[in-house]
This record gives sequence, structure tokens and C-alpha cells, in this order.
Amino acid sequence: MNTKVPSITGWKLFWLIGTLVLAMSALLLALNADPVEGTRSVIRATARTSFALFLAAFVASSLNTLVPSDFTRRLMRERRYVGLSFAFSHLVHLMAIFSYGVLNPQFWPSRNTLTNTPGTVGYVFIALLAITSFHVVSRHMTAASWKRLHTVGMWVIAAIFGYSFFKRIPTMSVLYAIPFSMLCAAVAVRLVGKWAQANKRRQAHARGSYHNVPSPNALESLS
Repeated sequence: MNTKVPSITGWKLFWLIGTLVLAMSALLLALNADPVEGTRSVIRATARTSFALFLAAFVASSLNTLVPSDFTRRLMRERRYVGLSFAFSHLVHLMAIFSYGVLNPQFWPSRNTLTNTPGTVGYVFIALLAITSFHVVSRHMTAASWKRLHTVGMWVIAAIFGYSFFKRIPTMSVLYAIPFSMLCAAVAVRLVGKWAQANKRRQAHARGSYHNVPSPNALESLS
């Protein structure tokens, strides 16, 4: 007898991911006797979970076009909740940063407007994308403006991730080349996927135009 395993979708998926992010953060704090180091560990860990969730949402549509499968179709269906999970993970990341600033008074004076600008812009777009993912807000927007905001927002966030990784390669660790390369690969997948989607639409439009051309007999009946 085949037993279908229930899948975790929608808000259940969001709450599961959110719970895992919080549990991971609490565990890291508990394992570090020094709260400053523990908070730094949470900052690093939530940066990674946020990046992974962002990549999943970023390439979902293109992957479903290029490599259609049960997994990519499910990822496409759950893209909204994956994106909201990314926003939640990065909210925890932001809270950890502010907590670190309280525990380490030297942190904020060491930063300036220039170093804070990319992160600030990123969080503004994350907030906008998250808020407009709810129907109560999106229904007040046109489909074109909603799509434009989410397209621009995703690319801005991708650029900020890329800048953050790239600037750390020569100054902190060459290992930052790994997430930077992953992001470059994701950008390539998204671009190729969007090209494939546009090409399919052009072909469908061309087929529709071809079938709408009257046949010779039809032309004769109209004359």
C-alpha cells in the first residue's frame, strides 16, 4: 500500500524555517560562554541561512523553466514563503547585529555612513518585498508595478550580497570566493532562465499568430 507523505507547504514551511533559524541562534548563544562571541556566531550563521534562502527564491522561476521536475515545481510554488523566510532570517541577523553593537561599544563608532549604506538599502528592499508579498498590500498595486518592484528588489539584494562577499575576499578570507561564485552561478541561471521564458512566450505568440491567419478557403468565403 502506498502511503503519501504529507508535505510541508505554505505557512507551515515558513514557521518551520523560522523555528529552525531561532533554534540555531539560541543554540549558538548557549554554546558560547562569551555573549559577544556567541552573538558574532549568530550573525555569521544567519548570514548564511539568509543567503541560502535568498538564492532559492532568486532562481526558483528560472530553475523550473530550465530543469522542470517535482522539486523545481514545488520550489516555484513555495517561492513566496521561501522569500518571507529569507526576510525573517535576515531580521534575526539584524537583531543580532544590534545586540552585538550593545555588547561591543566599539562596533558602531568603527562604522560610517558609507559602510552602512549597502546594508540599509538592502533592508529597505527586503522590507518592501516582504510587505508587498501579502495580498492585503499587493491588491493596491498594479501587476506591472508589483512585478517591477520585486524584480528590481531581488537584483538589488543580489548585488549587495555580491558586493559584501567580494570586498571580503582580499581583506578577510579567500573562502568568501565560494559564496561569491555561488551567487554568480545563480545570476547566470536566472538570466538564462528568463531568456528561455521570453523565448517560449515569443514562440507561443508566433504560433498563435500563425493559427489566426485565415486559410485560402476562408479568404474566399469572405470575398
